[in-house]
Amino acid sequence: MPANVKVAIEGRTIRTEGPKGKLSLNHHPNVKLVMKDQQVVVERQDDEKISKAVHGLTRALIANMIKGVTDGYQRDLEIQGVGYKAEQQGKTLVLSIGYANQIKLPMPDGVALKIEGQGTRLSITGPDKQVVGQFAAEIRRVRKPEPYKGKGIRYVNEVVRRKAGKQFAGAGAK
Repeated sequence: MPANVKVAIEGRTIRTEGPKGKLSLNHHPNVKLVMKDQQVVVERQDDEKISKAVHGLTRALIANMIKGVTDGYQRDLEIQGVGYKAEQQGKTLVLSIGYANQIKLPMPDGVALKIEGQGTRLSITGPDKQVVGQFAAEIRRVRKPEPYKGKGIRYVNEVVRRKAGKQFAGAGAK
């Protein structure tokens, strides 16, 4: 565990605090958390299937919390299409993406949004991996990239399979 992270275990709740923010988690009763030598140790009470599954899940969630409060998480989105853009108005993201009306999405708490490239590149950052990923997915869901022209909202480095459009059969075909 990094030196700049504070961890407190109180009953079934673990709280982490670091330079990027504070997070807390209520873990499953089948696991027990113990602090040993600047490490959070996850112990399960038996070898039942559910206990094994919850043991791994809890360990991964705690590791994500610690990484989130130290480094944070980031998801980058790209808007492609003529006249498509995004802008931020206070705690609201406003998308102009080819519909008759603008789409307004409220930003969740603890998430920072940075818009670059004339409103075509979005960078979502925050300490909570789940919240950052969920908000990025909600933005992408507004207009998924379509396979014919490639217009829409996509993750950076996302590969969209392009399809050929209608083919002209030729003058002799009937």
